[in-house]
Amino acid sequence: MIRQSDLIVMKAVALCFKPYLKPEEALIYCDLGRTQFAKKCQEFGVYKNNGGYFKREDLNRMLSGGEPLMGVDSKGSTR
Repeated sequence: MIRQSDLIVMKAVALCFKPYLKPEEALIYCDLGRTQFAKKCQEFGVYKNNGGYFKREDLNRMLSGGEPLMGVDSKGSTR
């Protein structure tokens, strides 16, 4: 029988290898609350696909601390 702590670790490791994450998984992956997560997604232009999943690469870009989309105008210069 698998212990509860081992099951949690296995789920966490599985999240790191999935290319698309459900919204609940994305919250766990980013370690943010719902409000903070929604604000960051809007700021960086990260949206769910038609199936309702977030792309892990987009979440990694958001978490890397790069330049948010809101701070850049259409010519590429910062405001």
